[in-house]
Amino acid sequence: MQAKKRYLILFSAGACFILLFCFGGVQVPLSRRGPSRRDDRSLTGYHPGAQWRRFPGALQPFNPWGQEESDDYNGHMSPRQKRDAISGVYTGKRCRMDSCFDFSMCESNGFKVYVYPQQKGEKMSESYQNILSSIEGSRFYTSDPGQACLFVLSLDTLDRDQLSPQYVHNLKAKIQSLPLWNGGKNHIIFNLYSGTWPDYTEDLGFDVGLAMLAKASISTENFRPNFDVSIPLFSKDHPRTGGERGYLKHNSIPPYRKYMLVFKGKRYLTGIGSDTRNALYHVHNSEDVVLLTTCKHGKDWQKHKDARCDKDNAEYDKYDYREMLYNSTFCLVPRGRRLGSFRFLEALQAACVPVMLSNGWELPFSEIIDWNTAAVFGDERLLLQIPSTVHSIHQDKILSLRQQTQLLWEAYFNSVERIVLTTLEIIQDRVLQHTSRSNLMWNSLPGGLFTLPQYSTYLGDFPFYYAKLGIKPYPKFTAIIHVVTPLVSQSQPIIKLLVAVAKSQYCAQVMVLWNCDKPLPAKHRWPATSVPVIVIEGESKVMSSRFLPYDTIPTDAVLSLDEDTVLSTTEVDFAFTVWQSFPERLVGYPARSHFWDSNKERWGYTSKWTNDYSMVLTGAAIYHRYYHYLYTTYLPASLKTMVDQMSNCEDILMNFLVSAVTKLPPIKVTQKKQYKETMMGQSSRASRWADPDHFAQRQTCMNKFASWFGSMPLVHSQMRLDPVLFKDQVSILRKKYRDIERL
Repeated sequence: MQAKKRYLILFSAGACFILLFCFGGVQVPLSRRGPSRRDDRSLTGYHPGAQWRRFPGALQPFNPWGQEESDDYNGHMSPRQKRDAISGVYTGKRCRMDSCFDFSMCESNGFKVYVYPQQKGEKMSESYQNILSSIEGSRFYTSDPGQACLFVLSLDTLDRDQLSPQYVHNLKAKIQSLPLWNGGKNHIIFNLYSGTWPDYTEDLGFDVGLAMLAKASISTENFRPNFDVSIPLFSKDHPRTGGERGYLKHNSIPPYRKYMLVFKGKRYLTGIGSDTRNALYHVHNSEDVVLLTTCKHGKDWQKHKDARCDKDNAEYDKYDYREMLYNSTFCLVPRGRRLGSFRFLEALQAACVPVMLSNGWELPFSEIIDWNTAAVFGDERLLLQIPSTVHSIHQDKILSLRQQTQLLWEAYFNSVERIVLTTLEIIQDRVLQHTSRSNLMWNSLPGGLFTLPQYSTYLGDFPFYYAKLGIKPYPKFTAIIHVVTPLVSQSQPIIKLLVAVAKSQYCAQVMVLWNCDKPLPAKHRWPATSVPVIVIEGESKVMSSRFLPYDTIPTDAVLSLDEDTVLSTTEVDFAFTVWQSFPERLVGYPARSHFWDSNKERWGYTSKWTNDYSMVLTGAAIYHRYYHYLYTTYLPASLKTMVDQMSNCEDILMNFLVSAVTKLPPIKVTQKKQYKETMMGQSSRASRWADPDHFAQRQTCMNKFASWFGSMPLVHSQMRLDPVLFKDQVSILRKKYRDIERL
């Protein structure tokens, strides 16, 4: 009897095992199966912490991304079809920087990028032209392939959907015929759309070989960590340069808006991507959760419409998308036919916190951006949990998420140029690992594009991180006096200025930048001071040399002065104490402003005494020495050459740069009103006020600079900082900066 029971149990267990095997419940490992994705990372130089692919935190029950899944959710392809699609995308699927990139090509000339010349007769989309123009206008560009570290095709690879009019035929043969292709090594391929109906696979129609992919809508399955770059999906109308600011003008407390969660977009009745959007109506309540879809897209939508289409279409037409976007706390970003969506960038710009609903999408720039600080992550299979999840997020967290959307939008996504430069900077950080940016640089103001690690990898050397580090800038400044006239008398303004500045309790040293055609004066011609006076002959005697990153500047603060500036020691001391509270900004005395001339349709420049200003002239201003490095390295040679040829506008260009970085105006401090009249009364040729072409040149500069930046970065301000008790009716003996009132 016992034996029969044992046989019955064994028979039942065997039958269950066979059934499980037949229905896919048991996977039998194959001896030739390649390593898993997790194993693959360990074999190919994957560095833990470099990626932001897992999303732990407060939303863990709602977020399954922390689980390593062997297959992404996809109900439209069998496992065999999926494996075939993945293996057919490219042969270099195991590529990483260490195995498929030739670092030796970057040793001689640094990180330089070469763009192939455009071939005759080849069509190119406007978006791809914008990408190539952004590269050619960057500091990375080289026209010499022998100097290049990275190569970019002139063949348009953005749209690889065979049904698209932008599709380039015979691309495989054209690429293989390129003499520098070399199997794709040290090449990068930009792509926005891949695959076509019905499966929309990630196959580009040619083998990318050893080339890197800068690709939108790329899946974590196909993404090669530390090699590919995930970029956002952007429209053909996305601006090439400049780009709009984010729409968050002020922080509202509590940070709730009219709607809690919104979406408005297409509903796919069949095919890939249809499951999620077809189910949105279950969550829609027409009150604080408004999720609208329409069947009205495509030529034959009426042939496929279902019973719910008419109702959905009517509801869809009731709401204005922009009004919803700007008045919602959260914006749903479900997948479309592909993993990426235009809704992603639209939500970021509108300060509407994205709620991601696209399983398996490698988010844009995931290598450097911590998306946990700017987005919420959902699972397509747990759609019904989303409303309760977003309602449970604390208002402090919402405010933090919203602010971070604005930082990321303006730093990396608001123009094609920003997207391209971010891609190149990521690759440069991989190539020059010893001078790569930290995660804090990428994920805090002013963003990674304006914090160049070649200057320093220590955060305390930049003007942006003192508060985060809990430190203060060095409590001294270096004065740099720009000289263009010969020293013939001890009564010249430069002598008086040098003595007054050297008497400041905060002055560490004085540098005299000799840009005069005459020889350097003898050492005894300079007055004796309590601080060192260093005389340096200007490089090429050009205006831009005053902003070179001289190694002889030992302090964080630089006091920039023209030789005919008239300032007292008290004024210098007060300006420096103000700068210590605002180390990332320009702080100074003479102020100017810009305006839009609607008649001439151009920017104008004015020196009139008005109630606002947008610039502080560097003839008497304090700023961080990092801006010398940024001016020299970041700005294009064309703008600096223009400044040098005119011997004008270098101060305007510095104001443009600092405002572009900080998104803030400079700070004007108290000065004697006769500053302008004193400057105009100077007889030396250093004073340019008497030059009739002076203002005409500066008008031209304003518009040239605005054109390069893509927008007007200058910000108006009506704030002036005066000493406490300034002109108050109290005893002069009680005032710290009493001399300012007497001037």
